[in-house]
Amino acid sequence: MPSISGNQLQIFSGNANRELAERIAAKVKIPLGRASVTSFPDGETFVKFEDNIRGNDVFIIQPTCAPTNQNLMELLIMVDAARRASAYRITAVLPFFGYARQDRKDQPRVPITAKLVANLLVAAGVHRVLTVDLHAQQIQGFFDIPVDHLFTAPVFYKYLVEKKIPNLVAVTPDIGGMKMAAAYGQMMDCGLAIVSKKRLNATDTEATHVIGDVKGKNVLLVDDITETAGTIVSAVEILRKHGAQDFYVGVPHAVLSPIAVERLKKAGIKELITTNTTPQTEIAGVPTKVLCVAPLLADAIVRIHAGESVSSLFEIRAGVKT
Repeated sequence: MPSISGNQLQIFSGNANRELAERIAAKVKIPLGRASVTSFPDGETFVKFEDNIRGNDVFIIQPTCAPTNQNLMELLIMVDAARRASAYRITAVLPFFGYARQDRKDQPRVPITAKLVANLLVAAGVHRVLTVDLHAQQIQGFFDIPVDHLFTAPVFYKYLVEKKIPNLVAVTPDIGGMKMAAAYGQMMDCGLAIVSKKRLNATDTEATHVIGDVKGKNVLLVDDITETAGTIVSAVEILRKHGAQDFYVGVPHAVLSPIAVERLKKAGIKELITTNTTPQTEIAGVPTKVLCVAPLLADAIVRIHAGESVSSLFEIRAGVKT
């Protein structure tokens, strides 16, 4: 394995998504590092690296998904322990970056929590961040350290091509996702449509307009994250009224609440396509395909460790990039 200054590559995991960490380590062809991440009776987190990490290139895999605060605190404590154990470099691997939706002040007297999390990671001792499909790309600018931002589009592309869905149109359920939908439209060589919505409250939205031709077409509805599925379901309803046929929902981060599961069951979608950036369980009544991002993250980790570019990981096919 190539290395920087002769140091060894080591991969560790918190408790947020250990299965993904094990798959990544297997792809890199090294054992997952030994670390105890436990809780005291009062809920405080305790971390101890069982392996020697002095002078080594340490990657800590920990999505900050639910329970968000617990998983974030685990990551911060693991980073602090690695720093105090004299790791050469510490890379926080966040397949899912929690608090990413709080990336701006959209009303008075509210925090920019995504920036706060960035500050906490840097203060704890992180030297580099590796993450996947940020809710807002400008979050990269919240860090004063290098951030490698990967996209799951190549993973989705491979699966979608194999499905050979006819008469396809890529649709964003929110004007803010237009760039993502356009990228999918380009890589799948299909049409593009946009659903305009207005938010009613924290869990409900109302789709108001459809821009583009969806009549008689199969829809690939793409978004970066869904928690309540309100945006997706309202988009399905209005698209169906405009004559759309089958619905495929592509969401890299499916952090589904109970209300989301019930909504998706009733929506009558053909398939929910997501990834294992967060732990996934079988959703009864909702046809679901979980794609694995371990090969993508493993390739990025090897390239970062070797001091190589990760930009080629964004390539979908000749002439098309995310």
